[in-house]
Amino acid sequence: MDVGAAAFGRLLPSLRDRVRRAAFLGLDMEFTGLYSTFPQNNQPSLFDSPAERYLKVRQSVQRFTVTQLGLAIFSKENSNKYVVHSYNFFLFPSTLGVTDVEFTLSASSIQFLSHYGFDFNKFLKDGIPYMNELQEKSLNQRLSEGSWRICSALDRDVMRKATDEVTSWIVAAEEGETMILKDLSGSQMLEVQLVLRQALQNVWTQPLEDGEVVVKKVSPQQRRLLENSSLDYCRKELILMSARGFTNLFQILVKAKKPLVGHNMFVDLCHLHDKFYKPLPESYEEFKRNIHNLFPVLIDTKTVSKSIWKNYQFPRASTLSEVYEALCSSTLNPTDPTGPVIALASDCSRYAEKKSPHEAGYDAFLCGSVLLKSAHLLLRRVTKCGDTVEADPSFSQYLTVLAEYLNKVNFIRGGASSINFSGEDVPSQHPPLLVVRVQGWPQMNERQIYQELKALCRFDVRRLSENQFILLSNKFKHDICFHYSVRLVLRDYKHHPNLQISVYRHWRHSPHVNCLLQASGIVALWSLLAFVLGGPPFCSL
Repeated sequence: MDVGAAAFGRLLPSLRDRVRRAAFLGLDMEFTGLYSTFPQNNQPSLFDSPAERYLKVRQSVQRFTVTQLGLAIFSKENSNKYVVHSYNFFLFPSTLGVTDVEFTLSASSIQFLSHYGFDFNKFLKDGIPYMNELQEKSLNQRLSEGSWRICSALDRDVMRKATDEVTSWIVAAEEGETMILKDLSGSQMLEVQLVLRQALQNVWTQPLEDGEVVVKKVSPQQRRLLENSSLDYCRKELILMSARGFTNLFQILVKAKKPLVGHNMFVDLCHLHDKFYKPLPESYEEFKRNIHNLFPVLIDTKTVSKSIWKNYQFPRASTLSEVYEALCSSTLNPTDPTGPVIALASDCSRYAEKKSPHEAGYDAFLCGSVLLKSAHLLLRRVTKCGDTVEADPSFSQYLTVLAEYLNKVNFIRGGASSINFSGEDVPSQHPPLLVVRVQGWPQMNERQIYQELKALCRFDVRRLSENQFILLSNKFKHDICFHYSVRLVLRDYKHHPNLQISVYRHWRHSPHVNCLLQASGIVALWSLLAFVLGGPPFCSL
């Protein structure tokens, strides 16, 4: 179900009830960009530790915005049946009284979204506003001081037109007479009331449905009686609730503490923190603590599916859709009367009729479905070890068999296999490194080394010293093609006049080890000289 700003407020109470009754939640997000090319070295690298990658992602998250957030609410019914309400929320930064938000568009990301049918008009015209705690605090202060302002040039034009209409009308109007302003968006309906009430002391405003606001001429005494009464739709708490927009639902999710399921969800979690909670901190460990406090149970289906590869005849699947299709296949998941039945609710049945890859609501539905099917597969494996299969496994049983994957979010192409939000990160084991020694090519950099070698094998490159670079690949150690490529590199560059390539040996090539050996050599030499000359090895003061 697509949800924009016009329908969001009306749906919020039912969303609250469904989240409260949910077994777990599926999540997916789409962005205006993924990894920023500024600064130049911001691209992910196999050399990145989780803390280094976090700082890179943090810079990207600060530049890009969320276009769409998918939320699939999985509620368990009888006989292991899960009913899914899947929502596709279009989001757009709040423009009400806060500093005008700037964000960047990545050409490749916009092209990607367009290819998969993303509706940019809904994003721009009917996007649900949102703000984080810092932005809300700023707006609250401005409202208290009466110093709020309209950031949008479009909204300023609308306010100017509305003010002209009302001031022309009110000259001849009698007390009690009304007029209606039409064709206003959600935020404009609020802004026009604030502007008119601030400019004219003898008017009262009230919102209607379908983008209309009724304006009534009143006496100053009647105006004072109406202000801050239950009839006042411009009370500060209501203004803040309207400006928070989608953040109201985010706070409901945080309060509910339901298990949150995603696929490669690290960047999603960064955006959740930055857009709806607080700006991302500089500290990686603080970020992990904050996320764990907000969402104590995280499940990344990429982490789970990678493990299934090793224990089942499971095809290597690179995308969420491929993982879902593999789990639905009769080979991997034969008909099982005790297996989970997943049914889309009648008002969200579109995804049952049509696949919509890379639409956030659809991918959120796939995330939850992959979780249930993977968990049941693991539960069947446990039962083969002596336990009996229950006809109606509980979701807590699924969580039990998934225990080793909880809060471990997949780490793409980096120095750890996953990010552990409830403990220490475990480093990855990559194939042996190669080292490149440069002679006769001054000013050689990482990009030039990459370009030189990419025809034979694609390595990530990092400078080791002034004239040395180390190479790393994310290929598996048992990958025959990778080992063949490495042998080609070592063979073809064996007698190269400018590049000497060899297998990296820590004791030989590490600058730290070399520095330590040099220091030890100097100490040993002085000790030897002192011994030869007949003095003590060290002079004491």
